Amino acid sequence: MNYGVIAQSADEVQDTENAPAVSMGPYLVSTHKTNLLATISVYSRRGNSREHVRLLYMNATALGVWRAMGKQSRLVGAEHRPPQTALLTFGVPFSE
Repeated sequence: MNYGVIAQSADEVQDTENAPAVSMGPYLVSTHKTNLLATISVYSRRGNSREHVRLLYMNATALGVWRAMGKQSRLVGAEHRPPQTALLTFGVPFSE
């Protein structure tokens, strides 16, 4: 599978640093890893419960960066590609 699915709770989404669009770019700049920008792909969509308020679909590169940032990565699944209802949040669109 190409994308790990991370669930974020209501408490987690209240911290803007838990949003890849807010925190990943500055992290990549500060760690001199901006070359990864062309390979990161993060999609998101609304979840359906308090424990799954936001679902993030991250490719392997994005998931590695997320973990290196020390962010919680509660994997709840994996997908070949994000669902059509998910929106590109950070990085580049997936390609087959």
